Amino acid sequence: MAVQQAGQGTDTGVHAGGCACGDCPHGAREGHRRAVAAFLLKRDEFAAGQGLPPAVAHSASASRQWVSEELTQSAEAVAERGRAEGGIWLARLWVRTAWAVWTAVVLLLLTQSLTAIGAGWTSSRTAGLLAALVTAGALTAAAWFHRARGGVLAPVIGEDHRMSTSRTVAAVWVLFLTYAVLVLAGRLAAASGHAERDMLVSGLALARGAGVVTVLAVVCVIAMLVRRVVGTRVAAQRLQKVRAHRPRAADLLTDDAGRGNFADIQYVVINAVALLFTAVRLARRPDQLPDLPWGLAVVVLVSAATYLAGKYAEGGRPVIHSVVRAREVGDLDGPIRTGDDIEIRGTGFVPPGAQTADRLSRMVVRIGAVNVHVPLVPVSGGFSNPTDTVLTVPVPAEVEPGSVEVQIVTAAGVATNRCVVEVTE
Repeated sequence: MAVQQAGQGTDTGVHAGGCACGDCPHGAREGHRRAVAAFLLKRDEFAAGQGLPPAVAHSASASRQWVSEELTQSAEAVAERGRAEGGIWLARLWVRTAWAVWTAVVLLLLTQSLTAIGAGWTSSRTAGLLAALVTAGALTAAAWFHRARGGVLAPVIGEDHRMSTSRTVAAVWVLFLTYAVLVLAGRLAAASGHAERDMLVSGLALARGAGVVTVLAVVCVIAMLVRRVVGTRVAAQRLQKVRAHRPRAADLLTDDAGRGNFADIQYVVINAVALLFTAVRLARRPDQLPDLPWGLAVVVLVSAATYLAGKYAEGGRPVIHSVVRAREVGDLDGPIRTGDDIEIRGTGFVPPGAQTADRLSRMVVRIGAVNVHVPLVPVSGGFSNPTDTVLTVPVPAEVEPGSVEVQIVTAAGVATNRCVVEVTE
């Protein structure tokens, strides 16, 4: 804020340097970066056993709880900064998408100009350029109307705030075929003879564009079906979804955890190859819909089926396999008592994309009627508790002795199965 105050009264100094006030894009980005750096430093200090107050240093459980609370508060500050930075970034995205659209138009003009050397400028090139201008104008208008939600990219951003692979592929095919039809419309408007007009109209015959129309129909159906499948599985708690801070281009090729996903990669690559082939066919024959050979169309259909099968196969409910008494070196064996730590073993405790501290701190273990927040245990570079397969929590004194049920509620709000354990006095 000192930098901001120093710059008041002039337009050039406000928010310059290292502003972290959050009132401008630079400030939000810088504030998020500083919050992340402060959190990582605090986590590594606690992992090395530094920074503990003397009042809790003598007790392992007290120090662990204190460290977890401190890290949770710091993680919430990071998450708040991240949401602010993501919102400002998304609001500014419409300008970048508009620039990208018009850059593509300029590149098309340069390509047409270079290829016209020697061959001469033709009506097909004029129709292609006009179609590009109309398409770019429509996309720019759409970007402005949706400027608060990502501009041109608003229709392909999913409910989880990530780029949707299925919607992006379908949108690209729709955009390309819209451009192809506009090219034919421009040619038809400039045609002077009946024979030429009849030839252009016959270029829209289904027999010539059956392959590309089939691919368009399939990718659009896949986009709608995937949305339905994901929504149904999330509602039925068979798929865990957490919201991302902001969409990224890498979302098209990765899962929610940022790992490369085979189903997504092959779907994007094969459709990109088919689209490139179709674009070349349109450039060679601008007097008809680009014909996609049935062999390549079938390859796209197989890729779409693989992608849809991958959506059905991913995810699953978190499951508790067993609950045991956590034992440190030198401890005697014995039953689970109040005050002891229990180790819960299973799978799916950490949803994809929920590896950050603010998400991990939202995990809760129900022990009988008592809700216990899972403590964060830092180690160098991450956390040893909780993990996707094992987590450790203390059994509070409020738990009544006897048979109690243990259940985990993940950061995505999904509850696991119940496991019965015996707690003794």
